[in-house]
Amino acid sequence: MNHFEDVIAQVEKQGLSRTLKAIENDKDGYCAFRGQRMLNLSSNDYLGLATNAQLKQDFMHQLAENPSWLFFGSGSSRLLTGNTSLYDEMETALKNWYKSEAALYFNSGYHANTGLLPALSEKKDLILSDKYCHASIIDGIRLSNAEHVRYRHADYDHLESILEKRRHLHQHVFIVSESIFSMDGDAADLKRLVAIKEKYNAILYVDEAHAVGAMGQTGLGLCEQQGVTSKIDILIGTMGKAMASVGAYAILNDTLKQVLVNKARTLIFTTALPSVNMAWSKYIIDKMPSFNNERESLQKLVSYCNGKAKELGFEPSGGFILPFVVGENDVAVQLAEHLQRKGFLIFPIRPPTVPKGTARLRMSLTANLKIEDVDMAMEEIESFIHKS
Repeated sequence: MNHFEDVIAQVEKQGLSRTLKAIENDKDGYCAFRGQRMLNLSSNDYLGLATNAQLKQDFMHQLAENPSWLFFGSGSSRLLTGNTSLYDEMETALKNWYKSEAALYFNSGYHANTGLLPALSEKKDLILSDKYCHASIIDGIRLSNAEHVRYRHADYDHLESILEKRRHLHQHVFIVSESIFSMDGDAADLKRLVAIKEKYNAILYVDEAHAVGAMGQTGLGLCEQQGVTSKIDILIGTMGKAMASVGAYAILNDTLKQVLVNKARTLIFTTALPSVNMAWSKYIIDKMPSFNNERESLQKLVSYCNGKAKELGFEPSGGFILPFVVGENDVAVQLAEHLQRKGFLIFPIRPPTVPKGTARLRMSLTANLKIEDVDMAMEEIESFIHKS
């Protein structure tokens, strides 16, 4: 066991130690942490729906009228007895919302990303992924038999140069990107990616985890905002962020869905989600197009905070994920602790989550935050920087 003690000691020496934290959600963008009420600046609940009491009350009324939903365990995988009618209703709702051929529901975004690419790709294939793709995508690619090359972050000329040299050597080529990148908050140029995939006869795979619900006229995400929803071959959306639930889904065609039902290990070999979770997810999906007020409130906050970040000398992301890159691990930790003492819940993000030398605070903006409250956090960041 000494080896593992040495591992922990090395992690602590590098300033990379992580711990699990008990945090209780409160209303109006606040939470309780270590006995203190804090403004929650670390949540991915972008529309503030997870703490919306009225939504919860309305759903509970529906639950009372549908006792068959009230099961807290499914007891089986979807391919055995866990695939209740709510799964079918949910996938139909998703298919109709996206105007797609098919949808397939997974237990989480991690399950989706680690299941799809290994099931769909083969040795003769090539996967080209943005260098800043999420760890779940990287793990999925590692589980596949395809060759893998990363292109420089958002460098589509680099992506094309790889395709020009290598497209003819492979059966299928998958181009993989997030739409909103989780650590930098910047947006992919999906129109450019669509044009590239069409030019080189590739398959475009886009993870909309941080965009779906929070962006687009009806909440379909960056793909809707950029007008390319129907042109993305495989689109991943997650329910655990702006959708205030659990699980994830893939939007794709009927053929790919059937391949996944037969080959995706993260679908086949895991217990299905309980009915009560699927009922809540369906409830949220049905209501999602109507949350325009929340999306507008979020956008106002985004505009203000990005302007403020620029004033402080940071590179604004333009979105609702704001990275305050400070460089060194200890500086990020000290700044986070300073903000927590002042009543703002925000955490340091350090390697290996982000590249070495780019430790940061990652501020997540949500629709239930007030500008004046977030402004106070910005002032504390400014004060800390000037003292350092």
